[in-house]
Amino acid sequence: MPDTPSPTHEYQAPNWLPGGNLQTLYPYFFAARPKVHYRRERWELPDGDFLDLDWVDNPADAPLVVLFHGLEGHSRGFYSLALMNQIKHRGWRGVVVHFRGCSGEPNRLPRAYFAGDSAEINYVLRRLREQEPDSIIYAVGVSLGGNALLKWLGEQGSAANGVIQAAVGISAPLDLTAAGNTLDQGFNQLFYTRHFLTTLKQTALQKLKKFPGLFDASRVQAATTLREFDDVVTAPLHGYANADEYWLRASSKPGLIHISVPTLIINAKNDPFLPSSALPDQQEVSAAVTLHYPEQGGHVGFHSGPFPGNVDWLPKHVLNYLQHQG
Repeated sequence: MPDTPSPTHEYQAPNWLPGGNLQTLYPYFFAARPKVHYRRERWELPDGDFLDLDWVDNPADAPLVVLFHGLEGHSRGFYSLALMNQIKHRGWRGVVVHFRGCSGEPNRLPRAYFAGDSAEINYVLRRLREQEPDSIIYAVGVSLGGNALLKWLGEQGSAANGVIQAAVGISAPLDLTAAGNTLDQGFNQLFYTRHFLTTLKQTALQKLKKFPGLFDASRVQAATTLREFDDVVTAPLHGYANADEYWLRASSKPGLIHISVPTLIINAKNDPFLPSSALPDQQEVSAAVTLHYPEQGGHVGFHSGPFPGNVDWLPKHVLNYLQHQG
């Protein structure tokens, strides 16, 4: 059994920020965003597409933290900046790996990115390991990126130990069916899902201009739920029959029992994206996995301190765990 995070590092939600929705939304819209200088690198991929990576540099022998962002995320999101700022000040190196089409420029192929894209995770991490055979490499995945990373860890088993030293999954939708159904109901559907669909639909319709007939434009425009969007776009583009098959097969939860790399999974019990009843218990994960389920925190929120507060708890907690494993 890996070491459980110290109680002194337990997350405490501020009294002025009650509930999972406020704890999710406030940092997204109002958290102070540190200035982080990135160095962008473009990787040309074997299939003719590309990935853009934003680097935070420090000495070449410093540990490297690889961040996989969430749905419609990027290196300028509040959690990316918070983590990379802490990495810079710690003297480590960091890189935010943009999923296809998320770096500010449309990707070249009909396909995009999706929650179960463990093959993309595998390519990125093994390429980094090949480039830096002697470096300490850690991987962190947030939300969608967390699910993809954890799925890769489960599929790889002990083979992942030769690639990275440790990993962290943050607010990952471990059970995509439970998460999708939750996001397609009530306030979640009216607010979070509508927000996601605004950019997802724009990107999809732009792809149709480049690849006519790729999917049904009228169904894309009419979609008001993630299920409807995934059914017409995400699932068929990435080899799934429909949204139900995608959500079932792309979920990381069934593979957590096979993880061999020291891994921390952080999910707040009041995360509005995933009901706490869907969170795995220790019997459903391997001995290499530490489960940390704070009562509060929202979805990738974990804001703390007196008003206006800060988002320092999460990056410090993540980096302290990784350093302990290294």
